[in-house]
Parts: sequence; structure tokens; C-alpha cells
Amino acid sequence: MASIKYHPLSARMIGAAEKHLSQSCEVMARLIIVHGSCPLAGREFMPFQTLVTSIISQQLSAKAADTIERRVLAVVSSFTHAGFLAVPLDALRSSGLSSAKARYIIELAQRVNDGRLNFDVLLRQSDEDVIATLVNLPGIGRWTAEMFLIFGLRRPDVLALGDAGLQRATRLLYGKNADLESVGQTWRPYCSVASWYLWRHLDDN
Repeated sequence: MASIKYHPLSARMIGAAEKHLSQSCEVMARLIIVHGSCPLAGREFMPFQTLVTSIISQQLSAKAADTIERRVLAVVSSFTHAGFLAVPLDALRSSGLSSAKARYIIELAQRVNDGRLNFDVLLRQSDEDVIATLVNLPGIGRWTAEMFLIFGLRRPDVLALGDAGLQRATRLLYGKNADLESVGQTWRPYCSVASWYLWRHLDDN
């Protein structure tokens, strides 16, 4: 059986996504005008850093997560698995990471280092298979895996139904009784791009 190739968002796909979203949803059409083109296609492939950033961000505001990430960067020599394995756990905790998050990140670094987690393999997996692989890691649940699909692998059609920000933005933009899953059906096959616009809307409100 031939393997399936999963294409990440490209500049061309972003153009198609914005055209589709504008034509299928008046709210999205307004958001695209206000916020301009979605930058997801331009993200560099940095899978380890993307996962670590997602772990740091769990249950924190964007501002708090950014602060801790800057402190972590001051402790590690590089935002790589080797950089994290070279510093003691106490140093990571002193940067503001909880003990649990520090352990999760070190375990992630160890699995990348010894090959138990291979990002090249993830590139060839379906969205659900990527999620199934990642949720086996300590400290990584479905939300973190979905953020990795969007921001790490740049998959085009990921809708994180459990994301509180997306739920809130949906109610603000589509009505207080709007349901994210139902509204999101009009965005397919570009839910990742639509999600970026909802998060961007929240940043300004």
C-alpha cells in the first residue's frame, strides 16, 4: 500500500483557505479583512520547541506563558532536546516551571534523544495517529497534540473542540448559544486557519 503524504499549509493553501472561509462565512470574511492573511504557512518546522511551548502554556494565560518561556530560554543553552537534557531539573523549576511540567519536558527530551519519538515519522501520520502517538507522552493530552498539529505540522483542518479560547470566541462572534463543533463545519477543510482568526480576534478584545 502506498503511503499517504500529508501536506502542510503553504502560501497557496492559505490563499485557498481564505477564499473558502470568506465565501462560506460572513464572520470569517470580516475577520480576514480586519486581521489580514494568516501566517501559519510561514512557521518554521521546529517540532520539539512547539511541543515544549505547548506544555509550558497549559493552564496559563498567554502573558504568563510568554514570561515563563523567556525565563526558560535564559536557563537552557538552546531550545532543543539536547539543551534541556544539559540542565538540572532544579534549574528548570527555578525558571517558573512547575515540577510536573519540568518532568514532562525532560521526559520528552529523553524520548527524542533516544529515538522513541521520531518527528519524521509523525510527518507521515494522519492527524488522529499523531494525536494517538503524542498522548502517550506524560503531560501531553489531546489539546496539546492538536496545537502541535496546527503550529508544528501546519495541518490545515484541525479543530480543537476543547480549547476554551475558541469556544469563547465562537460565542462572541456567532452568538451566546453557538456551538464550536457546529459552526466549525462551515470552515472545513480549513479549520486550522479559521481557528487562527478566532484566536487573533481574542487578542484584540
